[in-house]
Amino acid sequence: MPHIGATELILVLALALIIFGPGKLPDLGKAVGKTIKEFRRSSNEIMEETVTSNGGAEPEGQQAIKALKS
Repeated sequence: MPHIGATELILVLALALIIFGPGKLPDLGKAVGKTIKEFRRSSNEIMEETVTSNGGAEPEGQQAIKALKS
């Protein structure tokens, strides 16, 4: 997967500024931040429910996920 460089990032930000205007960008940033926060919270809840429904026994995949998060 290619990485986004500085030039591409500047281009995307300039396009966003042109399309949405300077007044809407803060609101758009807030909405994106809230969406990401809610997604992370939901995915953590699902992972916790999966662990508790297994009676505390963690399959190898869950152990690997926890190891990567640490």
